[in-house]
Amino acid sequence: MATTFVSVPLKKSSEVDVAKPLSKFIHATYPSGDTQAEYVRAAEELNKLRKSAVGRPLDKHESSLEILLRYYDQLCAIEPKFPFSENQLCLTFTWKDAFDKGSLFGGSVKLALASLGYEKSCVLFNIGALASQIAAEQNLENDEGLKAAAKYYQLASGVFQHIKDTVLSALNREPTMDISPDTVGTLSLIMLAQAQEVFFLKAAADKMKDAIIAKLANQAADYYGDAFKQCQYKENLPKYFYFQEVLPVLAAKHCMMQANAEYHQSILAKQQKKFGEEIARLQHASDLVKTVASRYDEYINVKDLSDKISRALTAAKKDNDFIYHDRVPDLKDLETIGKATLVKPTPINVPMSQKFTDLFAKMVPLAVQQALSIYNQRRADLVNRLIAQMRESTNLANGVLASLNLPAAIEDISGDSVPQSILEKSKSVIQQGGLQTIDQLIRELPELLQRNREILDEALRILDQEEVTDNELKAKFKERWQRTPSTDLYKPLRTEGANFRTTLDQAVQADKVVQERYAAHSEVIALLCKPEAELNAAIPSGNHTKSLQGSEVVMLLKTLLASLNEVKKERENFENDVKSVQFDMSSKFLTALAQDGAINEEAISVTELDRIYGSHTQRVQQNLKKQEELLANIQTAHEEFSKSTQSNTDANQREEILKKLAAAHDQFVELVGNLREGTKFYNGFTEFLLKFQTKCSDIVFARKTERDELLKDLQQSIAREPSAPSIPAAPAYQTAAAIGGATPAVPTPAPRTVFQSKPQTPERTAPSSSGCCEQQPKPQPPARPPPPAVGSTFPVAPGPAATSAPAPIAAAPASVGGTGVLSHAQGPPYPSYQGYPGYYPMPMPMAYNQYAYGQYNMPYMYPPPGQPPFQSAQQPQQPGYPYPQQQYYQQ
Repeated sequence: MATTFVSVPLKKSSEVDVAKPLSKFIHATYPSGDTQAEYVRAAEELNKLRKSAVGRPLDKHESSLEILLRYYDQLCAIEPKFPFSENQLCLTFTWKDAFDKGSLFGGSVKLALASLGYEKSCVLFNIGALASQIAAEQNLENDEGLKAAAKYYQLASGVFQHIKDTVLSALNREPTMDISPDTVGTLSLIMLAQAQEVFFLKAAADKMKDAIIAKLANQAADYYGDAFKQCQYKENLPKYFYFQEVLPVLAAKHCMMQANAEYHQSILAKQQKKFGEEIARLQHASDLVKTVASRYDEYINVKDLSDKISRALTAAKKDNDFIYHDRVPDLKDLETIGKATLVKPTPINVPMSQKFTDLFAKMVPLAVQQALSIYNQRRADLVNRLIAQMRESTNLANGVLASLNLPAAIEDISGDSVPQSILEKSKSVIQQGGLQTIDQLIRELPELLQRNREILDEALRILDQEEVTDNELKAKFKERWQRTPSTDLYKPLRTEGANFRTTLDQAVQADKVVQERYAAHSEVIALLCKPEAELNAAIPSGNHTKSLQGSEVVMLLKTLLASLNEVKKERENFENDVKSVQFDMSSKFLTALAQDGAINEEAISVTELDRIYGSHTQRVQQNLKKQEELLANIQTAHEEFSKSTQSNTDANQREEILKKLAAAHDQFVELVGNLREGTKFYNGFTEFLLKFQTKCSDIVFARKTERDELLKDLQQSIAREPSAPSIPAAPAYQTAAAIGGATPAVPTPAPRTVFQSKPQTPERTAPSSSGCCEQQPKPQPPARPPPPAVGSTFPVAPGPAATSAPAPIAAAPASVGGTGVLSHAQGPPYPSYQGYPGYYPMPMPMAYNQYAYGQYNMPYMYPPPGQPPFQSAQQPQQPGYPYPQQQYYQQ
């Protein structure tokens, strides 16, 4: 018994550069260093692995299957680590239909999708297909080959079943027919049936009990029958099942397995002394193998099985006829053979390969990356809030001291020299560049702003351009244009771009505030930048009344101011400490993901931030409370100090100038800090905008590639479609007319049907006055006479004035009426009996047409009784007209 098994062809994929987009994402996401370089090398290794798995023909060997398994495992491993989607990390994979081989004018059906799930489904299909091919190559004559074949058929069945369960959720559109749920479900059942048959062969080779072998064979027949029914009743299965010997093989295997079951069950009946049942089962088995031999002999050879059953049936009948005389029951009365299944689809568990090693083992999953990103944002917000709170407190303290003219007031006891604190502030401003520094920073801001706006505008422009193109193609091809609309796909990018635009607008408003403050304090800052002599000259002199040097109130103010300075320095240290705190949350998030399958980022982050920064927050609050107490004491002491000094106009003017100079120093420091932060912001924002522009460029490039592939597929599908209804074959008489004369320039319309009282003769005849006809031989006699072509020659029966030989016919003009062809459809000859009313056609050319009967060219007919010929209508003979003049009658 020859064994024939169904194997599945492999899908073919177009080449895809996986390393380039992955490397871009790695460079944009991870900082430069050894880790980034390691990830880039891993991306290149993944690209090589894909070329080995799907970029070359694969041998039907376990080593080739191992490469496919490793690639599939790697795809599963990187799926949670990279944001594979159309609007983030866009990788378009193109695969051809495994069962569609294409045609002369168009390639095979293929589908291009920017989906890693699609890539996984297609690779998994190839795993099942290659497993079926490896199983079909096994030597079933030995035990190792049988075990290997059963193993790979069950693997193929499990793979196809897994695709059936997951393919629709992995794709955002209808898949190609080879990986559709109906197709892979049928393939899974076929592979399971073949695995069951292999177990039947092994049981038969091991000479197990006939009852077990019968049950195994009956179960295999049941699987084959189910697969055959699915092929029959599923309307959307590939033509491969119908034209590549699959359907007849399934039908033959169903009958063959059922015959084996009946044969081994007959042996069991013989052992149980049920000789009639033995004969009935053998007869049924014989009928089944005869069916296979008569219908499916070219697919399955059952000669050995047929001979074995025939010998057993002959012996059983002989023994029953001469010895046992047992009644042979009807087939419907026999007990049903049991079933025993030893196969099941192999479940798909990752990793499928025993030798798999994750190339990106050190990279955390994307869910952890997202949780880390949100955690870092929460941490940054907390740190910035603490720092802002401390800086605001410092500015508040400086403002209070400036309003009280401290410490200049306690230093300016004499009233005729510049206080030391003012000199120190002036020196600090001069060292930092004074007004020139502020002017330079202000001039740089518009340039940085314009650069950022241009980058953002260009990124949005390429999105708009691609979206317009997509909408135009959608309007052109309508429902044929099956891909995600650019309008929907770009919504996240446009939201991100709108956020960037809002941020830039807010930065512009902040720049205006800084410029207004600079305009308000620029004169005093310029005064603070002058040398000491000019500065002293610009400050009015104050008349002192008495010396307060060494008084109790002055000493108290100096002590309080020193304490306030210590509080300020303490806050600076706090700010450095808060910035330097580092804690890796990856382990926390990974543990949560492993335990719960998801990450509750908010709960974990809030708990950890409270634990890490709780002590820092408490110290900051204590520092701020201490400063608040010091400022209150300073204000109280300053009131007492003010009472001890004699106020006059000069003294008040001097105090006001000193206050403005102290405030100008603080404004200068704040303005420089704000402008440098603005410059730093614009430079940092440029990096974000460049990444955004790169992201937009990448997705537009991927969409363009996808668009080109889709356009190519549409052109091929349109080329395969018929452009017009099928033109029927030309009648035989037109072929004959073309041979005998000139071919008409336009198709001849179909002749009109005329119902006649008697059947027409198939031969073409020329009417004559004598009523005789001359037959014209033709290669194929047509059903009715043809319309003659203009310029053709044909014999004519002689008229009354003609001799017995046909007269030569002059060639008709090449062009009659300017057309060169007959301008009206011609029908068959009308019967020429008396009283026929005639036929009235459209005006015809003046050339002779023996079939065009009308009012003016009716054939000669005898007038009805009592009606004389219409003599006045007789026309003169036309020059060169070869036919005799005929009489005609008024109708």
